[in-house]
Amino acid sequence: MRLRISVKAVAAMWVTLVFVGCEDGRTNGRASDVDGTSAGIAATVRDADTAEAPPVPSSANDATAAAPRVVFLGTSLTAGLGLRMAEDRWPERLGRMADSAGLAVEVVNAGRSGDTSAGGLARLDWAISEPVGLLVIELGANDGLRGQPTEALSDNLSEIVDRTRRRWPDAGILLVGMEAPTNLGVEYTQRFRTVFADVARAKEVALVPFLLDGVAGVPELNQADRIHPTAEGHLRIAQTVWPYFEQLLRTLTAGAR
Repeated sequence: MRLRISVKAVAAMWVTLVFVGCEDGRTNGRASDVDGTSAGIAATVRDADTAEAPPVPSSANDATAAAPRVVFLGTSLTAGLGLRMAEDRWPERLGRMADSAGLAVEVVNAGRSGDTSAGGLARLDWAISEPVGLLVIELGANDGLRGQPTEALSDNLSEIVDRTRRRWPDAGILLVGMEAPTNLGVEYTQRFRTVFADVARAKEVALVPFLLDGVAGVPELNQADRIHPTAEGHLRIAQTVWPYFEQLLRTLTAGAR
């Protein structure tokens, strides 16, 4: 299933990011990071941002021992920076949507503010130390905002997929696509966009084309920093991801019978 990507929304979002980056005094031509641009917005939700112990399952849904363990490895967009309640984050919303569809899951939110794809790879072994039924990879936003090489992004995402499969061969994997800011040039943004599709094709994993489709550039769906989604924005994200998420869960459920 394909969802339509709003190019206008993408452009609006990243023009805003460039503006925010300029206002906070940066002069290197790059937008500010997704994570930590607004000092006035506190991260009051629980992030899985330490490596002392494996991530703790969310209490947003009542998972059973037989329910697949779904790990969301991502940035502040997954960690829910600025939200008052953890249950409003899109991974937890997906957990409740799955329960309503008769697909009980154990949601593990391993989002961490500031993570690049390299950061996600560095803590992957910790994130998947317990059995994984499905891994959702939301990484790359900070790579793009920092103008990091697209080759490195591709290598990191590929290694995350490979390492997860070596550890948990039966795990499903869902890759979430992102967009790079337009101020880095047309060539870079195009290369950045194709990384996700290329990795998904090469590694044969499911792909959500753009996580923030319908959210980016929409003021009422973003917080005061104009970057991090509101609770309603997270609901829209969950609705975008759901068709891909549901299909993978049903495949896992069928395979377990």
